[in-house]
Amino acid sequence: MSIAVLSIGSNLGDRLALLQAAADAFRPWLRELSPVYRTPPWGPVPQGDYLNAVLIVEDRAAGPATWLQRAHASEQAAGRTRDVRWGPRTLDVDVIDVDGIDSADPVLTLPHPRAAERAFVLVPWLAVQPGAALSGRAVADLLAALPADEVAAVRPCPDLVLR
Repeated sequence: MSIAVLSIGSNLGDRLALLQAAADAFRPWLRELSPVYRTPPWGPVPQGDYLNAVLIVEDRAAGPATWLQRAHASEQAAGRTRDVRWGPRTLDVDVIDVDGIDSADPVLTLPHPRAAERAFVLVPWLAVQPGAALSGRAVADLLAALPADEVAAVRPCPDLVLR
């Protein structure tokens, strides 16, 4: 069984609807869906806040390349363009981890090379899998190692729910 952790985010358009569309695209394989969080943008480009969530998906026939293909298809369906690195996005779907595999493949590095630095990935992931690990380290420990202000900036949105 292939189990993947996907991070989804949007800061353009109807952000909640775009996250819901991503969750719906992965519905056949969806095991767990985190709460929605409002987060500041990451990177040097000025832009609005994101809505973020994490999906835990599984498919016996899928490998890393399949999860990446599905992620890109979901982004494309949302009208994602890749004009500016770290720029605003209708939808961003990152493959964070697949079965704990380590891979230096330039098309899909696993685990995601910056996941351990991103509270907007770790907070929602921890919400759905309190015992999760990334590269042999507990996600809770990775989160505890981040600056407190970055973790505090990941704000829950209990009024925004993905189904």
